[in-house]
Order: sequence, then C-alpha cells, then structure tokens
Amino acid sequence: MEKITAIGEILFDIYPETKNLGGAPLNFLYHVYKLTGKGNIISRVGNDVLGKRAIEFLKSSGISTDYVQIDHLHPTGVANVKLSKNKVPTFRIDEKRAYDFIESTNKVNQIINKSTDCLYFGSLAQRSKVTKNTIQSIFGKKIKYFCDLNIRQKFYSKETIGKSLANTDALKINLDELKLINKLLLEERFSLEKTANKILEKFDIELLAVTKGDEGTVMFSPNEVDEYKNTPSEIVDTLGAGDAFSAVFCIGYMRKWEISKTNKLANEFAAEICKISGALPKRDDLYLKFKEKMND
Repeated sequence: MEKITAIGEILFDIYPETKNLGGAPLNFLYHVYKLTGKGNIISRVGNDVLGKRAIEFLKSSGISTDYVQIDHLHPTGVANVKLSKNKVPTFRIDEKRAYDFIESTNKVNQIINKSTDCLYFGSLAQRSKVTKNTIQSIFGKKIKYFCDLNIRQKFYSKETIGKSLANTDALKINLDELKLINKLLLEERFSLEKTANKILEKFDIELLAVTKGDEGTVMFSPNEVDEYKNTPSEIVDTLGAGDAFSAVFCIGYMRKWEISKTNKLANEFAAEICKISGALPKRDDLYLKFKEKMND
C-alpha cells in the first residue's frame, strides 16, 4: 500500500458565520487517509485557539500530529472566503502565518526518507522563504512527487513554479494555471492540448490533469489523452472539490490505474464533495462507497 505524505498549509476558511478547517494539503491528505487508511501531513499551526482546534481534529480523525509544528510567534493560517452566486469561492489569504515557517527538522526528513512513497505539495506554502526552502530541500529523493499547483492571489513566482514542475511526476492544474505556465515558462501560442503536451515533455511529467470546472477534466500522459465530464447535481458549494479530485488522482497514479479510471473516479469523488457544505464530509459513508468503486 502506497504511503502518501502532504506538506504545506493548514488554515481555516473564514465564512461570515463559521470557521472551517482546511487548506489544500490538509483536505487532500484527509481524503487520502479516509480512502486508504494511511497518510501523513507536515505543517505548522499557531499556539492559539485555531491551532488547537486543528490538532484536535487531526487526532480525532486518527491522523498523526507528529509532523505538525507548533509556532509560538505566528498565528494559525486563515483564508477569508466569499461565495459567488454559482457557489464558487474566492479567497483573501492572510500572510505571515504559522505555515509560512515550516522548519526542516530531523522528524521531517525521517518521514520523507522512511515512510513516504509520494509527496504532495503546492505553491501557496512556498510563498515564504522558510517553507519554500523546507519543501525544496526534500526534492530529488527516490520517491514520486505530486503537485497541485493551487495558485492563489499573488502568491507565486516564475522561479517557484519552474522549480516545482521540474520536480513533479504527476501534476494537477486548472485551465487558468495552464495558461499562466504557458505565459511564464513556455511563451508559446496557447492551445490546451499542445500546451499540456509541451509541459509533459519539458518537465518530464508522467501524468497531468487539467480541470475545467463544470466542463470536466482532460488528463494527459505522454501517449494518451482522456476527457471526462461529470455534472454534479445539487451543488451546495465547490470548496475543496479540487482537493478531493487530487486525492483520488494521486491514489490512481500511485496504483497505476488506467488513465480513464483515474479521471472518472477523481471527477466523481469531487462531484460528491460539491454536494456538501465545506470541503470535508462529516460522515464516512462517502468514503466507504468510494473504496468499493476504487477496488472494482
């Protein structure tokens, strides 16, 4: 069984009425853990009420908190969320938060070297020098690297995106991120298929998913393309749908599923997350149903 580790932000999505625990790496890892029974997260939270809530949640879920550092200077991360009429979230993410200061420690190196087959990472946690250095210091190991780029606001640079892609085996991006990569790193006439194939070739990537919202997803390998569209009924909100997609995509990639199975199940799981409020289900029924599908 594959051992998947995520590194990056733990934060709270702040709505007018509620504060929901989230952050792409945590959402991703929670789904992976519930679907496979394994998974670890490397992150950092503040020594505050929200930080304690995050730690309690992980413990109650069975996920180890051994690799979640406690920061006594900086508060736990927050993202202020606004939902559009179509229930699509936009974020205002506060800076200088605990996850910006994830340190490279013996514990971090130990989990990567001894208990990780695949490392998930993104670009948001690399906005700060400290966490960027920690993440990039664990590139180049004999493991697989899964990148969900997750561009947010101004929190990216050409250098960070280039270095991330150069160290990625499986990549998940949305259409806007595909266009951004083309503009920053390829500088060619944009075409979804040609640009995606150029990324595969230039960065030696084995599997790439380009999500297009309600238009579905196109998945590319060096010799195959698969397109899948699944329109979810009863959308409550789309928060966390991309992280749900990434979780099943990563599992499928590590288990060497057919590209069509990976794309279909990742989309179906994301559609289920759109039917609930927030990014994480309160009950495990959905995971039990999906475990059966994954084993078909």
